[in-house]
Amino acid sequence: MKKLSLMEVLEGIDDTRRERSVMYELHEVLIIMLLAVICGATSYAKVEMFGKSKIDWLRTFLKLEHGIPDACTFRNIIKEIDTKKLHELFCTWVKSVVSELYGVVAIDGKQARRTKDTSKRPLHVVSAFSAECGLILGQLSCDEKSNEITAIPKLLEMLEINGCIVTIDAMGTQTEIAKTIKNKQADYILALKENQKSLYNAVKLYLDDIYSEKKLLNEVNYCKNVSKGHGRIEVRECIISEEIGWLTQKDEWQGLNGIGAIYCMIEKNGEVSKQSHYFIYSCRGLNAAQIMKYKREHWSIENNLHWVLDMAFREDESRARADNSAENFNVIRHIAYDILKSESSFKGSMTDKQFKCLLDPSFLDKIVSNWICS
Repeated sequence: MKKLSLMEVLEGIDDTRRERSVMYELHEVLIIMLLAVICGATSYAKVEMFGKSKIDWLRTFLKLEHGIPDACTFRNIIKEIDTKKLHELFCTWVKSVVSELYGVVAIDGKQARRTKDTSKRPLHVVSAFSAECGLILGQLSCDEKSNEITAIPKLLEMLEINGCIVTIDAMGTQTEIAKTIKNKQADYILALKENQKSLYNAVKLYLDDIYSEKKLLNEVNYCKNVSKGHGRIEVRECIISEEIGWLTQKDEWQGLNGIGAIYCMIEKNGEVSKQSHYFIYSCRGLNAAQIMKYKREHWSIENNLHWVLDMAFREDESRARADNSAENFNVIRHIAYDILKSESSFKGSMTDKQFKCLLDPSFLDKIVSNWICS
């Protein structure tokens, strides 16, 4: 697929605005807002400040026949945009940017806490994140964490994940989700907890017995990892088994090929804690070390995405909430994240890149030429 510029992608968005804001081209408003967020803007007032301070530069690639909208107009435009269409355009653009997708695709939900008001719950967004390339592949909103079960299959249908390994926490361990993943020609590693009680109990009993007795362990079905640092020692042991003919629930899960567990022991300041994590998987031909690596890569969505959205983009502090504004602002932040992550001409953290955009006009020009108008 040919790489698409954001300009040509955003020009395809349906304009459903009311009369008061149609004087401003919709794709131009979105690009101004995106560039402002890339430079660290966290509110509509700051987006307006950015636009007005950069208007001469912006006019080198945007028409801006009526100048820069004020903060209220930005807010009114964003809240009226068709969110579903914006999600679809985001996925279309990402597919054109990521030429080859492989490895772990982690799926998890995140709440934007301050988007709550007296009439609505806070925005809860389920995102798909590529651990290999470090990019957001797509996202969908749902009312709360329990609704991730219905949002995840819809998100999966929007993605091209052929050959990937999809990892999801226990909320997404559902037979229909496993079926959707396999139908997309991908594999899954799904966490097990007591929301799948009978399956969880059967897997736990079987693997705990193997672990306690150290039965039939070898380099294929067992691995151990020890890490030390910051005054703590972590020991992780992974056991997998593809001998699951005895598992009565086996036929309920399309493509199910094995079960596994990771046993963790953490020692810090003389105190020891232990945890056990269980999972099912469809991958074939992998050993315990590979499975444990993929399981750990799932947490990249927390460490490399959710944490950065809060720290660099101040997502938890966003008060955008009217109509579609919370969800649309979220998509704009995700696009900004992917652009800054992909721009490799400067090595630095996300906040370093944002600060460089403010200080170095040539770097901001590079962002525009490589991603906005390429």
